[in-house]
Amino acid sequence: MAEVTGTTWTVYDANTLTQAEIYGKVLCDLGKIYPKIVGLSADLAKSTKIGLFGDKFPERFFNVGIAEQNMFGIAAGLAKSGLIPFVSTMAVFTTMRSAEQVRTDICYQKLNVKIIATHAGTSFGAAGTTHHCTEDIAITRSFANMTVIVPADGIETANAVKACVEHPGPVYIRIGRGFEPPFYKDENYGFKIGKAYEVCPGTDITLICCGITVLQAAEAAKILQREDGLSVRVLNMHTIKPIDEDAILKAVKETRRIITFEDHNIHGGLGSAVADVIAASGKGCAFEKVGIPDCFAEVGYPEDLYSYYKLDTNGIVEKVRQVMGKEFEEDESWEDEV
Repeated sequence: MAEVTGTTWTVYDANTLTQAEIYGKVLCDLGKIYPKIVGLSADLAKSTKIGLFGDKFPERFFNVGIAEQNMFGIAAGLAKSGLIPFVSTMAVFTTMRSAEQVRTDICYQKLNVKIIATHAGTSFGAAGTTHHCTEDIAITRSFANMTVIVPADGIETANAVKACVEHPGPVYIRIGRGFEPPFYKDENYGFKIGKAYEVCPGTDITLICCGITVLQAAEAAKILQREDGLSVRVLNMHTIKPIDEDAILKAVKETRRIITFEDHNIHGGLGSAVADVIAASGKGCAFEKVGIPDCFAEVGYPEDLYSYYKLDTNGIVEKVRQVMGKEFEEDESWEDEV
């Protein structure tokens, strides 16, 4: 696998650079190494930051105008010719306006198209329902051949973008609008597509998170340890598909309590993916999903929405205390439950 060296940004820039800006810069670095990489935008090059690649490699960048469906069809054709298209637009336009093209033109043929979808979840909170995207994980993980990644911050976005170049087939990387705080100190924590990262060890309860909730859960774990004496395991499940079944089942066996947190509808996203694994295992545990309930999200600043839907540190602390207060039968001989 080719390595990206001499990147044009450092870890210290992560405090000021957004997920999308880091993505744009990393893509420029990758463009030097992989001459087959091309970029596509639907008149949102500046907002999605793929315009940085366009500025550096204008002959390898295509702005198709406000025509997202055509853009994904074009990306499919470019991939068929042996190129590696990186396509960027808002998540809501990718997964709903262009769902047929992503499914049939790209996934059906298992084409090597990398989709970097920005403004996901409620990160574009003030723009309202038309620009929120709380259904995209459910949609993309239902497409055969699609890999789905939800990075926790800019550094993990960099790792995901670099890893996806060598990962065959279509990849959907979901990032926010751009005000997501940094979590990781550097890139060398062991990112691997399909493998969860254990942020905090714990034996009392496991919090399985993705995206912006990873940082919040890690902070909540510290508070719960300090104030409640709880040992809280936090898993960054950055890859929703293929999901790390081993990490989930290990958490079920060792903690017997699982809560998922995601900036996405509670139906079909991370929580549903985790629930599928638990149900198929035949093992019992206390389990809850936290995210956007079965509704369209309120309109407001993202931070206010995270608080409203219990996705911030305080909300996570509250939910853990609630689940820990529940009584359930803990059968030590549960290995024969299948």
